[in-house]
Amino acid sequence: MSITEQLDRTQLHRAAEILGRGGVVAFPTETVFGLGADATNSSAIQSLFEAKGRPSDNPLIVHLADFSQLDGVCRDIPPIAARLFERWSPGPLTLVMRKQSVISSLATAGLDTVAVRFPSHPIARELCRLAGVPIAAPSANVSGRPSSTTWKAVMEDLQGRIDAIVCEDGCEIGLESTVVDLTSRLPTLLRPGSIGFEELQSEIPDLQWRNASTTANANSSAVANSPGLRHRHYQPRAKVKLGHPDELHESMYRVAYIGIGDWVGPTLSLDCRCSSIEEYAAKVYEFFREADRRSIDTIYCEKVESRGVGAALMDRLRRAAEDRTDSSGTH
Repeated sequence: MSITEQLDRTQLHRAAEILGRGGVVAFPTETVFGLGADATNSSAIQSLFEAKGRPSDNPLIVHLADFSQLDGVCRDIPPIAARLFERWSPGPLTLVMRKQSVISSLATAGLDTVAVRFPSHPIARELCRLAGVPIAAPSANVSGRPSSTTWKAVMEDLQGRIDAIVCEDGCEIGLESTVVDLTSRLPTLLRPGSIGFEELQSEIPDLQWRNASTTANANSSAVANSPGLRHRHYQPRAKVKLGHPDELHESMYRVAYIGIGDWVGPTLSLDCRCSSIEEYAAKVYEFFREADRRSIDTIYCEKVESRGVGAALMDRLRRAAEDRTDSSGTH
């Protein structure tokens, strides 16, 4: 593949046509850009994995246009699913349930479960509707790199590797969706997102939280039914260090900083002072990418309280800061 078509919001029928013939299309969602393929077409899913360089033991999230499609994708749907989707969908909530056989086993890493969500971004919703098939869509980036929150970032990673990209932005949240497993003995939060653990507990008092932030935990088969847990993710080429500004130490190299507090340290080559945790979360991936564009050596990231979206942000920052000299779990 040598040419990636650049489409706009008026050309979603073309994007749907490409998906229908087994192609791979990047498109914006309210969380991050997704890289979509027909979840019922194993050949299309294989092309998606190849484009991303994504390990095949990493399951994908299936995106649907509306609730009428759910029974065709999932079976034995628990009553709590309707309550959760009614409150938080369309939006950044993904539920893991038992899958119907129509969903390719490649999309679910060979598991009997499937992760499903209803995106709220108008382009994502319309594309799902026009495609008429469930769309498996991990983040639209080379595997291991920071997720893309702009179409230009997608092009940096995937130009010539995918069939098309819908060149519209609008990833307001900037972090991947919250993932809750409804197939275990107790409902379990597998991946934090903008919908926080405390907020979910208002609907699921017995919710458990399985912390899979570390590589050691992420390599266990117990957490394999959620995307984004088994392998290294979110890492820029620059080294990432975490700490409050007054805890950070001087560096001899080109330094970048993102956070809410004031910077205390050496002269910065790049910085982003955010007014809230939500803004921090929305900007962090693109900041990582801009740091790489400017050949930054070290990115310092302020730590925040691990509540609500702060928990999701800290999860991604810790994963980005993992020691890359340990080859376990790498791509």
